[in-house]
Amino acid sequence: EVQLVESGGGLVQAGGSLRLSCVGSGFTLENYNIGWFRQAPGKVREGISCIHLRNGNTYYANFAEGRFDISTDSAKNTVYLQIDKLKPDDTAVYFCAAEELSGFYPPCQDYNMNFWGKGTLVTVSA
Repeated sequence: EVQLVESGGGLVQAGGSLRLSCVGSGFTLENYNIGWFRQAPGKVREGISCIHLRNGNTYYANFAEGRFDISTDSAKNTVYLQIDKLKPDDTAVYFCAAEELSGFYPPCQDYNMNFWGKGTLVTVSA
């Protein structure tokens, strides 16, 4: 079964850092764009960042520039999201998702992702 499992969330104080992990099983992440998304309480899900595993190209939402960094460890079939200088507004469920490569759409659009993890909750206290 194809699975994506996020981990690394938790309760942190504002100004702290977290590194979230997304581990794939049942398929090789290198054949996909892997994206990170988040959904805050009462808000719609939004894209944060994504990475093309085969060439390492990365993409970031405007709000994510600077404080968010996406990376991968292909040997572990894992994609990471480093978050620094956490703010209370970062509180959300963070998801990773995989997109089949096509070239027909901009990468890592929410509507075009093929597989989703169940999310990991990040709570940032003021």
